[in-house]
Amino acid sequence: MEVIIVPDARAGGELIAGAMASLLRRKPDAVIGVATGSTPLPVYQALAALVRSGGADVSRARIAQLDEYVGLPAGHPESYRSVVRREVLEPLGVAEDAFLGPDGTAADVTAACADYERALAAAGGVDLQLLGIGTDGHIGFNEPCSSLASRTRIKTLTEQTRADNARFFDGDVEQVPQHVITQGIGTILDARHLVLLATGAGKAEAVAAAVEGPLAAVCPASALQLHPHATVVVDEAAASGLKLADYFRHTWAHKPSWQGL
Repeated sequence: MEVIIVPDARAGGELIAGAMASLLRRKPDAVIGVATGSTPLPVYQALAALVRSGGADVSRARIAQLDEYVGLPAGHPESYRSVVRREVLEPLGVAEDAFLGPDGTAADVTAACADYERALAAAGGVDLQLLGIGTDGHIGFNEPCSSLASRTRIKTLTEQTRADNARFFDGDVEQVPQHVITQGIGTILDARHLVLLATGAGKAEAVAAAVEGPLAAVCPASALQLHPHATVVVDEAAASGLKLADYFRHTWAHKPSWQGL
């Protein structure tokens, strides 16, 4: 995988937004997979700025959701459908009918998972999937020891993940749902380009395990090692555990400009 070390979160956001804009110039109706949480916000802010300046055209783009809480009403402010609408669709001016996401309120959650797999396939698959990484190495909500071949399914969150996400629920971990629908690791690997963004020292151990550690289900993000076009963008703090950090800086500095991200 390609590892790019940037000065800070803003620089990472601008770099990835630029890659999204380039994709949309090549394929105006591209499917862009989005992640939630605080880490990807600089990407969406930078992409919205490009849209306002005329540097990106999202009029035909489609937005695909990575995961969703089970049991939260779609209108709940912390349902990921609401978060994506608030942080991605509205700032970019993307219509609601261009959004793909699993139904976390379905009476039959297993069927909802299968429905979402079919919807992604019918859309032609995800062209670029933006990912974050959990402190335990999870991607999407694929917690440690998730199958590397898994498809969209229901998962039970670890207490660490619930504690990490409690900040979005007034600091009350009891408000964080126990279960989620998530694209599986196999589903994620189907995307044509994977871009993982990680910032802050708290992600350094997970980044090192994903990039330089063994391919192992205990670190789900290590599955990116299997992908033919995976890009990991990290700030200096998140890169602090990488043994090959100097090599990664060297390769990025000498990458031909025509290659893009």
